[in-house]
Amino acid sequence: MQMTPRNCALLALCADLCYDMGEVMNMNPKDILTELRTKKGLSQEALAEKVFVTRQAVSRWETGETVPNTETLKLLSKLYDVSINTLLGSPRKLVCQCCGMPLEDASVSREPDGSFNEEYCKWCYADGKFAYTSIEKLTEFLVQHMSNAQFPEAQAREYFGSLLPTLNHWKA
Repeated sequence: MQMTPRNCALLALCADLCYDMGEVMNMNPKDILTELRTKKGLSQEALAEKVFVTRQAVSRWETGETVPNTETLKLLSKLYDVSINTLLGSPRKLVCQCCGMPLEDASVSREPDGSFNEEYCKWCYADGKFAYTSIEKLTEFLVQHMSNAQFPEAQAREYFGSLLPTLNHWKA
């Protein structure tokens, strides 16, 4: 499915189901790190040089003996253009804290410096600014774009009226 603002709320509905059913696929961080390195065509030694560690440290990550520290995870995230959450095997389900959409690397927002902001989707937060200035404006957008015969306007309004206030962006 192509990610568009129209799909945003539909995916929010799916997020509740996926959460409840435990359908989040978790890969082991060692396998992810190995796969990303090989896809990038890097040897363990070449990767070690790029992230300022030893080749043995890279080997220990890839055998599952250890995991990279926080600063190294940031470097790896930038190098591979994936979120830290992805590097760690998606240990937690990320949801946009503005609209409720499940987040994947392709839909995660970025800060003006290009780093990932794993709190918001790229439609709610871009270039350091929020697209929706009020919960009412976001609700109207979602209801307008997500209402249909199976999800009538009143039901959509009720759903988003209960979901959105629970998200961090709107709690404050």
